[in-house]
Amino acid sequence: MAENTGHTVKSFDEDIGQLRAIISQMGGLCEVQIDAAVQALVMRNIDAAAEILKGDARIDALELEAEALAVRIIALRAPLADDLREIVAALKMASVLERIGDYAKNIAKRASAVSQSQPVGPVVIVPEMARVVVGMIRDVLDAFVDRDAALAREVSERDRRVDDLYNSLFRSLLTFMMENPHYITPSTHLLFVAKNLERIGDHATSIAEMVHYSVTGKRLTDRAKTDDTSRLAGPNLSVLPNVEENE
Repeated sequence: MAENTGHTVKSFDEDIGQLRAIISQMGGLCEVQIDAAVQALVMRNIDAAAEILKGDARIDALELEAEALAVRIIALRAPLADDLREIVAALKMASVLERIGDYAKNIAKRASAVSQSQPVGPVVIVPEMARVVVGMIRDVLDAFVDRDAALAREVSERDRRVDDLYNSLFRSLLTFMMENPHYITPSTHLLFVAKNLERIGDHATSIAEMVHYSVTGKRLTDRAKTDDTSRLAGPNLSVLPNVEENE
């Protein structure tokens, strides 16, 4: 007979621990991928960018592993209440983290394109955006493992900072392109990089909301977005070329 550990059997705790470990590993790889992609962009390192593209496969594999384990736990253990919320949250988090890995891969693709043009001044804002979103991912995963609802809420509030940086970079790039039309193509690539980082911040916020709900059973309903780029752009978007995002 299985050994009891308070609220469930020992083997159940081991399964939950394994699921948390997979999610943490996925998050750690996402952090590395984002940081490396931005470094490759800033340093104009094509070889480093190529390695990041290869690394995305590991995140994809871990998503499948997390999904299989979560489904097995639900099927075999029939979890209830807090346990069920945590497992469902982990299942959703795996999908979101895989998406974050895709955004890091997209940044690496842009790094290769940007390296073929002259440096664009506003790129200096990109590393700060990356620093903030990587910190959000790191802390929201700590909140998940530690079941810390307060930290999850605090992480969700940091998305305002990401939006503010995105707005600032958008303004800077728009002005830069109007003043330097021959830089429109590399600047547009940087706009996509910035948007990828802004979306990573949104996804980290979504994870924070999942963690908060899984711990408390209550949803965070006060998410506030401060992305005002649609208002800022106006007719000036006519300076942008038709460059599609490949995701």
